[in-house]
Amino acid sequence: MRIAVSSDMDEPVARLVVDELRRRGHTVTAYGALRAGDRKDWAWSAENAARDLAEGRADQAVVCCWTGTGASIAANKVPGVRAALCVDAYSADGARKWNDANALALSLRLTSEPLLREILDAWFAGAPSGEDDDRANVAHLEEIR
Repeated sequence: MRIAVSSDMDEPVARLVVDELRRRGHTVTAYGALRAGDRKDWAWSAENAARDLAEGRADQAVVCCWTGTGASIAANKVPGVRAALCVDAYSADGARKWNDANALALSLRLTSEPLLREILDAWFAGAPSGEDDDRANVAHLEEIR
């Protein structure tokens, strides 16, 4: 899978996201503080990763900032991106299941190495729900302007 990753800070957990995704066999394109010459700010770096996703250059995205909030807000401004700030495996599973999230937002402050692995395990094991009400909610997102 092709995954765009962004971070506004070159923190150990941000590097671990890239390393862990590659270890799992994914192709990673990095942005922000993870890529020399890129603008590091959370709004710009998250937008770059989200645009890769929306324009088909990536299958999913992982966007990171200190709290995860700013990166998720920026990513969600890009049409077609459904970024979810996940702080544990349960929220990652729910984001994939009920929200068909295609971008994972992470907090550099709160995410430890073991927690990151749990979140990624749940994220990749999760699949969108086939329930009519769940599908209707996701479809309705395109109608909200």
